[in-house]
Amino acid sequence: MSAALGLYRLQQVDSQIDQIQARLKAIRETLENDLELRAATERFASAESAYKDAERALKLSEAEFEKQRIKIEQTEASLYGGLVHNPKELQDLQKDIASLKRHLETLEGRELEAMLAAESSEKDLQITKADLESTQTSLSDKNHDLSMESESLHKNLERLNTERSAVISNLAQQTMSVYDQLRQQRRGIAVTTITDASCAACGTTLTPSQQQSARSTSQLFNCPTCGRILYAN
Repeated sequence: MSAALGLYRLQQVDSQIDQIQARLKAIRETLENDLELRAATERFASAESAYKDAERALKLSEAEFEKQRIKIEQTEASLYGGLVHNPKELQDLQKDIASLKRHLETLEGRELEAMLAAESSEKDLQITKADLESTQTSLSDKNHDLSMESESLHKNLERLNTERSAVISNLAQQTMSVYDQLRQQRRGIAVTTITDASCAACGTTLTPSQQQSARSTSQLFNCPTCGRILYAN
């Protein structure tokens, strides 16, 4: 087997390996960085935080209302308990009760607003939770398919690496050094074919003499323009 043929076979294997590795990287990024799931999670977390704040505000409002109600009861007990006889003190108590009841109405309005806000935030929480669960289910199905594809790709990659080792075993170290250097310089494509008397990679037209040199089994021939190794099949 000529060196050019060996390198051409190696190039075919490496190109397949490159494609598989690129796909595996894309799958890994998709599984690790799903934007839809992240957005749904953030919406749920925001709604959950808002709901907890609304619940705390409602409990605080209820506590203030209850505290005011008790205060009114205590003041009324003082007024009607028979312990206070001074007309001025009785009048002051009546004024206090009236003021306390007006404030109780204000607190009752605040409690109603807090209750409505809590109900609204609870609905938002339920909606975002359902959306998150739906997204997780959809993603689970998609991830299953991607995981199956990834498993298949890894098997192919293992087979190709074995094939690559077999091809490399028949190539000289110096030849491999040239190949590896060209792979780095030419975006992974070190070896290409001659198609319609031209370099298949860059399109440079080759003379009959150059084509004959590419067919030689004794030495490698590089495209005069792009520098890639040419293989004439």
